[in-house]
Amino acid sequence: MGVFASTDDPVSTGHEQVVFCQDKQSGLKAIIGIYSTALGPALGGTRFYPYASEEDALADVLDLSRGMAYKNALAGLDLGGGKAVIWGDPEQIKSEALLRAYGRFVESLGGRYYTACDVGTYVADMDVVARETRYVTGRSVEHGGAGDSSILTAWGVFQGMRAAAEHVWGTPSLRGRRVGVAGLGKVGKYLTGHLLEDGAEVVATDVNPKALEWVRSNHPQVTLVDDASALVAADIDVYAPCALGGALNDDTVPALRAKVVTGAANNQLAHPGIEKLLADRGILYTPDYVVNAGGVIQVADEIEGFNFDRAKLRATRIYDTTREILRLADAEGVPPAVAADRLAERRMADIGRLRGIHLR
Repeated sequence: MGVFASTDDPVSTGHEQVVFCQDKQSGLKAIIGIYSTALGPALGGTRFYPYASEEDALADVLDLSRGMAYKNALAGLDLGGGKAVIWGDPEQIKSEALLRAYGRFVESLGGRYYTACDVGTYVADMDVVARETRYVTGRSVEHGGAGDSSILTAWGVFQGMRAAAEHVWGTPSLRGRRVGVAGLGKVGKYLTGHLLEDGAEVVATDVNPKALEWVRSNHPQVTLVDDASALVAADIDVYAPCALGGALNDDTVPALRAKVVTGAANNQLAHPGIEKLLADRGILYTPDYVVNAGGVIQVADEIEGFNFDRAKLRATRIYDTTREILRLADAEGVPPAVAADRLAERRMADIGRLRGIHLR
């Protein structure tokens, strides 16, 4: 086991620390990115994905860890931002040895980084990682954890969508609105349920036939379309990207008919400038790292000793945070994504500086 590279280059990336980890025997290749510990230990999940190259894996972990810093700040958590990626196909190389090797590297950071689930990793995986490190959340209920974090992720997205609906249509309800859900995985399924309970009409799609079959069986009133392109072009009021990032790009935004975009996917904006393109088209975008913070709120609560009611109450406040960001955006004449960044940066600066007050 050994570290095959390590860099600490805040000038070029803005990160405090980026660590490349390798255990040749188990096949582990991982990158841990710590963007900021201004508010506390960095918290963010571990993505297990077959990237095309190491450069792609690095780019993803840098983007995701920065996003976690802003997400945790706006969620009101005393936690910084970090993320990890394991490079490889989890269906082919995931094993107890690999996960435990990864846990050893997390432990070696001495509490600067707490990990959790993400794409390609699950609660059971975190229980294995936890056999080698104390700094892991998103564990099973049997081990004192929160279990499936997608429950409160979906709840938070729904709260953000309610705030957006109030801003655009004057009422914090989706009743009578047509909502397009792209991605019917764990979060998309729960979100669909909340929307139907609120009286919305749901149009949806997914690349996974099993997910489509689940919706047909459990929510036959949902209209299914062939793919994300068809969903974007559909007559919908709200677009909810709930799969992988980059959903809002130079092709999708011009074709989008919705007036609101609120979804669970991370890094929805394909590149800088997309937020202005949305604003120019009169489409209200609620920043993904604001509205999808319910999951990190849920797993962060484990650090105190998990209490679901307390965590759900915190996730419900995403409604208030989203309202404040939309108000600030209007007042300052900037897109909501810019307003959210400013609010997060202000909290990191205001609270982070308190560490300069030495008590001893």
